[in-house]
Amino acid sequence: MASSEVYCETTVPAEQPAAKGLTLGGCTAQHLGHRRLLLKGLQLVLSFLAFVLEEVVSECTMCGGLYFFEFVSCCAFLLSILILVLYCTPLHDKIGQSKIEQLDLGIISVVAFFLIIASIVFSATSDKTSLENAAVAFGYLASIAFAVDAGLEFYQKQKTKKERQESTANTHNATENQPLNN
Repeated sequence: MASSEVYCETTVPAEQPAAKGLTLGGCTAQHLGHRRLLLKGLQLVLSFLAFVLEEVVSECTMCGGLYFFEFVSCCAFLLSILILVLYCTPLHDKIGQSKIEQLDLGIISVVAFFLIIASIVFSATSDKTSLENAAVAFGYLASIAFAVDAGLEFYQKQKTKKERQESTANTHNATENQPLNN
C-alpha cells in the first residue's frame, strides 16, 4: 500500500468543445446561425469599405453630403463591430440572447435607414469622381445588407412570437391546468 495511491483526483479540467461550423474571426455561428454570421461579416466589410473609400476623397465641392456619409458609414462600421462583440464574447451569456436580439434589431434598423439616406445625399452632392462613386456603391450595398438583416431578424421575431401564442393556446386544455379533485 505504500506504492499505490489511495485517492484519485476528483476534479478533471473541463474540455472546451470545439467550435462547429462556420467561424468569422473567432466568432462562431453558435448564437447567430450561419446565414446571419455571414450577413454580419458582410455588413462589417461593406461599411468599412464605404468609410475608407470616402476617407480617401481629397476634394469636394459640396462637402455636407460627404461629411454626413462619413459620419454614418463610420457609425455603421463601429456598431457592426459592437454587435459582433456582443454575440461572440462571454458578454452574450451575461446580457442574454433576447436583450441582444432587441438591441441588434434596433441598431441594424436605424443604421439601414440612415445609411441609405446618407448614400442618397452623398450621391446627389458628390462630384461624381470614381472614388466617390465607389464609396456610394459600397454605402448602398452596406445599407442593403443591414436592411436584409433587419428583415430577417424581424421575421424571426414574429415567427417566434406566433409560436409562443400557439403553444400558450394549446395549454388551456392541458391536464396540468385542470383543478384538482377533492
